[in-house]
Amino acid sequence: MSYRTAGSLRSVTLDDVRGAQKMLSGVARTTAMEGSRHLSQLAGAPVHLKCENLQRTGSFKLRGAYVRIAGLLPEERAAGVVAASAGNHAQGVALASSLLGVHSTVFMPKGAPLPKISATREYGAEVRLHGQVVDETLAAAQEYAATTGAVFIHPFDHPDVIAGQGTVGLEILEQCPEVRTIVVGIGGGGLAAGIAVAVKALRPEVRIIGVQAEGAAAYPPSLAAGRPVSVQNPATMADGIKVGRPGLLPFEIIGDLVDEVRTVSEDQLSAALLLCLERAKLVVEPAGASPVAALLSEPGAFPGPVVAVLSGGNVDPVLLQRVLRHGMAAQGRYLAVRLRLTDRPGALATLLGVLSVVDANVLDVSHVRTDPRLGLTEAEVELHLETKGPAHCVEVGQALRHAGYTVID
Repeated sequence: MSYRTAGSLRSVTLDDVRGAQKMLSGVARTTAMEGSRHLSQLAGAPVHLKCENLQRTGSFKLRGAYVRIAGLLPEERAAGVVAASAGNHAQGVALASSLLGVHSTVFMPKGAPLPKISATREYGAEVRLHGQVVDETLAAAQEYAATTGAVFIHPFDHPDVIAGQGTVGLEILEQCPEVRTIVVGIGGGGLAAGIAVAVKALRPEVRIIGVQAEGAAAYPPSLAAGRPVSVQNPATMADGIKVGRPGLLPFEIIGDLVDEVRTVSEDQLSAALLLCLERAKLVVEPAGASPVAALLSEPGAFPGPVVAVLSGGNVDPVLLQRVLRHGMAAQGRYLAVRLRLTDRPGALATLLGVLSVVDANVLDVSHVRTDPRLGLTEAEVELHLETKGPAHCVEVGQALRHAGYTVID
């Protein structure tokens, strides 16, 4: 695997990853490996969760950022570093720079979540808000680097960054030496590429499966074309893997060493995030939950033991609230019903009594009395209910019809 920059040729090797591991000693945590009984039962084989959501700064990004900045020449450090990111890379660069005594400037989109902006500042970076999308922010950061001499720290397309991320792979082999499949989310590809370099050098029989969000899946068409191609207007809640074009070096490594790249839907991401929270008691961002989403979509397709890499846990509370609602709806845990009843005192109380008997929790009620389709003494009621799953939804509908209510589909 090679990387050409400024006329030089560099490679990413197992020795690079091992060197990065030594450099990160005392800096990055060796994150926990947690077993998942629920996922193991679904997959018919042991499933373990590699908890990079518990890494310093809340994601794996510190590893690559630290190795990259630590490798700078003294004159490069003196000039400072600059990065562009909506969150995880920003925090990784900020903390790594502070630990190494290097001034960092981080460009973030104007719409970046406030908790991520605040955290990046608290880690020591000078934050500049520019642009509405990451591409605009990236251009601003590169212009800043060109005019000031600051070193641009790429989030995934550099050998040092990939070597740093590859230390996750070494930890997996140490913590779960019997592993047969590693599942990891892919955005630009730095994490998957680093894990692949480390793991395939030591255990070439281990399958490595990459996962992308359907709305931002640049790798399948790129691999089919044999070169990186862009996805126009990538769209997904998983901002950590929302990258429109693969990195050149990660693409080469992934094409050589990663066995398969799968895609998952937004519903599957929501369900995976909800499962991590409910069953594993782990707060995981949508990108970090993507390997779990792949396991849920086809649990029997992964030879075990399986390790799913939870790459990050930096989820905006507002997004978390929306995603959890979406995930519960996807699992049949919410039910919206419209029905007609006689508009008289006590009618709503009687309806709620029926729902109480079948143990459906009412979240919201709205009345319509002015629709011309309604009879003079009729009202239409829309109910939003919390249920226990699809079977319970059916039970609720049957109870309402048995009580004589007209349920409007």
